[in-house]
Order: sequence, then structure tokens, then C-alpha cells
Amino acid sequence: MTAHSIDAPVVPAQANPRRRSACRVGSAARDESAARLLCEAARCDSEAERRELLDEVVVLHLDVARSIASRYRGRGEPIEDLEQVACVGLSKAVHGFEPDYGKSFLSYAVPTISGEVKKHFRDCSWAVRPPRRIQDMQGRIAAAASELHQELAHSPTATQIASSLDAPIDDVTEALASNGCFTPASLDHPVGAEGSSSLGDLLGCDDPDMTRMETHVALAPVIRALPERDRLILNLRFFHDQTQTTIADQLGVTQMQVSRLLAGILQRVRRQLEA
Repeated sequence: MTAHSIDAPVVPAQANPRRRSACRVGSAARDESAARLLCEAARCDSEAERRELLDEVVVLHLDVARSIASRYRGRGEPIEDLEQVACVGLSKAVHGFEPDYGKSFLSYAVPTISGEVKKHFRDCSWAVRPPRRIQDMQGRIAAAASELHQELAHSPTATQIASSLDAPIDDVTEALASNGCFTPASLDHPVGAEGSSSLGDLLGCDDPDMTRMETHVALAPVIRALPERDRLILNLRFFHDQTQTTIADQLGVTQMQVSRLLAGILQRVRRQLEA
């Protein structure tokens, strides 16, 4: 892909001497060179020469793009990817800048590059996407927490972070609780004082009784409304797992009568449940 591509700029490996010297100039000289190159590109009739001039502006500001990318180091994305995204933003800034507006190129390029990096985080880096306000708050928290850690010599609390950001404590707490949306913890992550267990070991499993809970709740009032003998038959048959013959001996009836009684009881219960 060519260096003038807005989608993914690639700096030529064999930069010419003019470009190499451009990378070593100071800030003031760089601004002056960038203004001159951009004005020349705007007046240039040759598309090839225009691209050459814009490529020089890109090379001239690569350190700016890398510096902006470094601000987001340690947030779950490889720094190489962030630098590439920042270069995309730099290329967009170079191709979208209008010298006639009279503003400096950096005043336009820096927010464009930063916006591209932030867009990358919003669009590509969330395993579970929280609301936009939570995403923004997490970015602010990450920057504030690093500074507070150095100042306090320990990890800051949510209250300290909220005070530093002048933000509601509830918003900070919610953002901190959503950290796993960006970089979910592995189920093999060790937990506990000695790390003897993994996170997966602490997860619950499906309780088979939960699937029967609704039936139990619905049956309870129906069973309580049955005559005492009917409740006894159901209890002996389904809770004590007795055979019809054993139940018949206890009630002083035949096994066939118990069978008919059970069938009638279950039919009445079923009708009550359906009703």
C-alpha cells in the first residue's frame, strides 16, 4: 500500500535524503517546513509531485503520531497497532488539511490523530460494549489512576479517583466495575491468596432443581387443597416411592383401587394446573 493511502499509511522503507533530514529538524523548523510543503502541495498541478510533498509531511510528523499513540499504552492494545492507527490519523490530517484557513497544521493534526486512536478503541477493542459514557469515563480513569498512583505511592480508591476527576462517585464505580468489558479475565486466571484456584473454579453450574422450581410452586397450593387421603396416597407413591401394592395394604384396599385412585387424583391435579 502506498504512503499516500488514507486507510493505512506506510512510510517508505527507503526514504530519500530529503525526508531523512526532515525527521531530524526541530519543532519550529518542522512547523515551518510543514507549512511550506502543504502550501506547495495545494498549488501543485502534478498529482505525483503532490503526493511526494504530502508524504514528506507525513514523515515529518511521525514522532507526533508515535507520541500520541504512547499515551494509550497499557490499555490492552499492542503499541505497534496503536502507532499504526495513529499514522492513519496523521495521513487523514495531512490529506484533509486546508492551508488557506491560516491555522497551523499541528492544531489540526493532533485532535485528528487522537480521534482516530479513540475511535479504534471504541470500534475494535471492546469484548462487550458498554455505554459510550462508560467508555469515556474509563479512559479518564486510566489516565488519572496512573498519576494518582505515583503521587500516593499506592493504588487510588474510587473516591480518590472521583475527586481527582471531579466526577460523581457512582459514575466512577460503574466504570471500574465494567473493566472486564474491555479485557475479560481468563477463566484460567489464578485467584485466592496463593493462587491455588482459577476463576473458572468459582463459577457456579446449572442446578437441575431450578428447572423444577416453577412446577413445585404451582403444585403446592393444588396439593394442599386435596382431601387428606389423596394427599397421603401421593406422598406414599411419589415421595416415599412405595408401590401400589404396599399403599393398598396400608389403606386396606386392593392394588387396582389404588391405581384408579391415583389416576383420578392426577387428573384432578392436572386440570387444576391447566386452569
